[in-house]
Amino acid sequence: MGKIKNVSLIGLGAIGSAYGSKLHALLGESLRVVANENRIRRYQSDGLEVNGHVFHFNYILPETKTEPADLVIFAVKNAELEQAFLDMKHHIGPNTIILSLLNGISSEDEIYEATKNEQILFSMCVGIDAVRTSNKIRFSSMGKICFGEKDQTTSDNVLAVKELFERADIAYEIPDNIWHTIWAKFMFNVGINQTSAVLRAPYKHFQEIPALHQWMEQAMYEVVEISKSIGVHLTEEDVRNYRPILMNLAPDGQTSMLQDIEANRKTEVEYFAGKVCELGKKYHIPTPVNDQLYKMITIIESMAKL
Repeated sequence: MGKIKNVSLIGLGAIGSAYGSKLHALLGESLRVVANENRIRRYQSDGLEVNGHVFHFNYILPETKTEPADLVIFAVKNAELEQAFLDMKHHIGPNTIILSLLNGISSEDEIYEATKNEQILFSMCVGIDAVRTSNKIRFSSMGKICFGEKDQTTSDNVLAVKELFERADIAYEIPDNIWHTIWAKFMFNVGINQTSAVLRAPYKHFQEIPALHQWMEQAMYEVVEISKSIGVHLTEEDVRNYRPILMNLAPDGQTSMLQDIEANRKTEVEYFAGKVCELGKKYHIPTPVNDQLYKMITIIESMAKL
């Protein structure tokens, strides 16, 4: 893979819009945003406002036949991933690099099963505090995208994405062990996303209330214990490393799960507590905090339907 010249993106939530705005500024029409007809009509009429700047992306319908992209980025929610495979079929060829910015620890494997594409890089974003309300996206920190090969090699694909992000002014990191990094982010999401959703708590509450911060970390430590059985071996240092990241997030910012709860949308609890409880049972590791968080969030979702 040489220089990445065109990118296809699916998912214009807070994260997809934030990074999409950077790629659009660099690539213009060579950034294609795949969306259905209703969404395109809505986006075209109102535009998408990112930190006060209105963007009109190059939208393309899923059924439109096109040349495969050099890079495809999935930025949808986990529940939308299966549909996203179908919507992106014309954009993924044998040489297309794929990045998944989804939460959790399963999306890369699911993408491989659906596409049989061999160019999937393992990836995640961290430190971004983007919030989307209607067609407005705002963030004070864009964080960074971490990516790499699971076998820890520095491949041509890794170098091509690195070069693109440098041109687009997107902060990035190529960790020594991306799988460990993804698990550490999963650990943090399990803690902060779920406790924030249950208590309707923006980041400032975690920054200012020690008891809440402690409860969040209790959920995280259950992931640490499971990771030892998986072979990832998270440590207390991984928990500590997320403390300064949390303190640097915008105080009035919200996790994606809290945004879902407030908008009465389905959350990703199955991919957080659901996954932790499933692995806890498999490896005979107690997960009492995540057991309770799973019950509470599914009850909140049920109440929203009444």
